[in-house]
Amino acid sequence: MRLHFAMRPLLIFCFGLLIILACNRRPVTQYDVVIRNGTLYDGSGKPGVKGDIALNGDTIAAMGDLRDATGKSEIDASGLAIAPGFINMLSWADRSLLLDGTSMSDIKQGVTLEVFGEGWSPGPTKRKATARPVDSLWTTLGGYFKFLEKKGISPNAASFVGATTVRIHEVGYDKRPPNTEELKRMQDLVRQAMEEGAMGLGSSLIYAPADYASTDELIALARVAASYGGMYTTHMRSEGDFILKALNETFTIAREAKIPTEIYHLKINIARNWNKIDTVLFKIDSARRAGLKISANNYPYIASATGLTARLPNWVQEGGAAEMRKRLRNPTMRKKVLYEMRMGIPYKNSDASDVQLLGFRLDSLNKKYRGKRLDEVARMHGKDADETVIDLVMRDKSTIAAVYYQQSEENIKRILQQPYVSFGSDGASMSEAKIFEDWGTHPRAYGTFARVLGKYVREEKLLSLHEAIRRLTSLPATNLKLKKRGILVAGNYADLAIFDPAVIQDQATFEEPKKYAVGMRHVFVNGVLVLKDGEHTGAKPGRVLRGPGYRSGQK
Repeated sequence: MRLHFAMRPLLIFCFGLLIILACNRRPVTQYDVVIRNGTLYDGSGKPGVKGDIALNGDTIAAMGDLRDATGKSEIDASGLAIAPGFINMLSWADRSLLLDGTSMSDIKQGVTLEVFGEGWSPGPTKRKATARPVDSLWTTLGGYFKFLEKKGISPNAASFVGATTVRIHEVGYDKRPPNTEELKRMQDLVRQAMEEGAMGLGSSLIYAPADYASTDELIALARVAASYGGMYTTHMRSEGDFILKALNETFTIAREAKIPTEIYHLKINIARNWNKIDTVLFKIDSARRAGLKISANNYPYIASATGLTARLPNWVQEGGAAEMRKRLRNPTMRKKVLYEMRMGIPYKNSDASDVQLLGFRLDSLNKKYRGKRLDEVARMHGKDADETVIDLVMRDKSTIAAVYYQQSEENIKRILQQPYVSFGSDGASMSEAKIFEDWGTHPRAYGTFARVLGKYVREEKLLSLHEAIRRLTSLPATNLKLKKRGILVAGNYADLAIFDPAVIQDQATFEEPKKYAVGMRHVFVNGVLVLKDGEHTGAKPGRVLRGPGYRSGQK
């Protein structure tokens, strides 16, 4: 009994201590997902910090030291970088996503947003557009958005409204200015597209019928986009002999329309123009210092890709492909076209040895010429390169995809180092699905983003990892005025790219352009795991992200 009374103070002390410890213990929080032990790169351009990140639903719930938290599912990201999902500022996945919504070639690089609309956009169109074989129908950009969301896609998607698309809607393929009523209707179409969620106005002024548009026409359309807070993005009229003049036009549109402006795939084509790099960069810097909001994007390859028809004069393409072929069948017209081609069309007629043919509509031509250089094809065909181009275009009845080796690696490096440059693949996003088997492509469609991080960050150290991530994420997100995207912070949408900085690398080459990049481990889109341990999960949580002029609900 005496022992019992002697121990009472000790028991009371211990009991009290347990109560104090219980009261001071931090409560255990459970999240849907906890990703631990990674290096967090928030997208702002700051160096990465070790930490954890937690997700609830489609949202980032917490970041930092989450050792006392639990997740319904957890990922160990030791040795991995955790970044916001990457933004593809120039994507042609508008059709490929309808055929296969997995977006495999870009998801495997961490791309969580595809942005369409370089001159051409999925709407508006006068007749119902069909994206075979899915039998989709729409006549407006908004209609396309609704179909895309209903179908289901892995990444998010957004689009500019194409100036070329709008022009074709009202003027067709005629080489003439729109009349007053046509221009008003074109402006109304831009207005409608902005209210349906377009990010702004996109142009592609090197191609017919886009290049039939005057500067004044583009300003009139851009002013409408500007009134909704949109951007103007442009494939300039020249990226070679007349690039300085093209820059001046771009700045004029930006100034007169009072609109932020981005230059698509900033580059300088053809060796005789490579020494203009200092002047090009100086002019852009000067425009920015003068108050114009000028940015650019880039794909880090020495070759571009477009149709073989780009070697033909634009006037012969007036009225569309059928009219072009009709003119080329006329001996007098053909002679005139050949004369202009042989005299040299700026940008278009680079040396035939610098042009590689990617693919044809006809299997017979694919078997014979696919992957070969134009000079070799011409020798096989038995005519010079210019006549060979005309004969092939006439026979295949297509634009004929081709790669043009016209850029300087040193200039690419200079452009990549500019703080206003983001990135775009200028390609579709494909998979191993049979439907893509005959699609010729440029390696940029499979490697752009991984190439930036592997070749130019890790190997050549042109950029720091945190700066490259800023260019892939918050820079384009800010330019597009996206809300809650592009930055890792609690409350933002959970679009994440989780990769191994020591491994990430492009594998696609011009000889084997359909090889997936390596090093991307996990990708989340709107809080859903789309890539797990480098393999696609099949999930399709992507959404259409609508621009600042959207009128019908949440962006």
